[in-house]
Amino acid sequence: MTATTNTATPAGDTFFLGGDLPVRRLGLGTMRLTDATGDGTQAGARIWKAPADPGSAIAVLRRAVDLGVQLVDTADAYALGGSEELVAEALHPYPEGVVIATKVGNVRPSPTEWVPLGHPAYLKQQAELSLRRLRVEAIDLLQLHRLDPAYPLADQVGALAELREQGKVRHIGLSEVTVDQLEQARAVAPISAVQNLYNLAARDHDSVVDHTAAHGIAFIPFFPLAIGDHARPGGPVDTVARRLGALPSQVALAWLLHRAPNVLPIPGTTSIPHLEQNLGAAGLRLGDDLAALEAGLER
Repeated sequence: MTATTNTATPAGDTFFLGGDLPVRRLGLGTMRLTDATGDGTQAGARIWKAPADPGSAIAVLRRAVDLGVQLVDTADAYALGGSEELVAEALHPYPEGVVIATKVGNVRPSPTEWVPLGHPAYLKQQAELSLRRLRVEAIDLLQLHRLDPAYPLADQVGALAELREQGKVRHIGLSEVTVDQLEQARAVAPISAVQNLYNLAARDHDSVVDHTAAHGIAFIPFFPLAIGDHARPGGPVDTVARRLGALPSQVALAWLLHRAPNVLPIPGTTSIPHLEQNLGAAGLRLGDDLAALEAGLER
């Protein structure tokens, strides 16, 4: 693992996305607000249907914004556009300072399939549909959900660049990319964010975190709370959490905030109390516990 920012506090509460959109670093991911199975259990994480209780999901979104969340992340593939519609129903007209990020480039032939589709015409069509569902004239951050090996990377990013030139997209992002792929994309258009799988238990993208930090690009870790065995009783996260009087989930989020100043975690939840707990991580100061946590993770 590469060196972590060893500071007593996270490096600032705000990041300027794309250099001009200030967002508080703890955002909200909306994937889990859709009903995974249709029975309300969230089991299976299929993200296929609209929520069984839309009122509860809307309440979570509104409470998040009331508590200061500015970055709200969704995708056209979540519940076949249902997640974007839910965001608009809850928050439109969007309060000043709220930044909506969405994604295109994955198709859902069935509840268990996520298939990259990077045909430029398809990407542009899906962006148009996202504009309608979100009820906006321009998408703050449009991310390529996955690279499709069937089409040149330059053509896929170029489609998003065309939308940016037309004023329909403010900033462009990528998801699940390497440093090399990021640099190839930057040769086509400015890239403002990268959203990769990253958490205490999955740190394969350390080099991407470091590279994006060096270039002022936001790094948005998805599944930020998947901390696995590290949270076991007596494990490194549990030990630090007990010492600080915090929850293991808060320690995991605080670690991400300490990792680099461009890291913008987007934990998702269906519960307002859980939402409030997650946001409490922003005030958690690891101090000397950061070194102890790092040492425990390396064992």
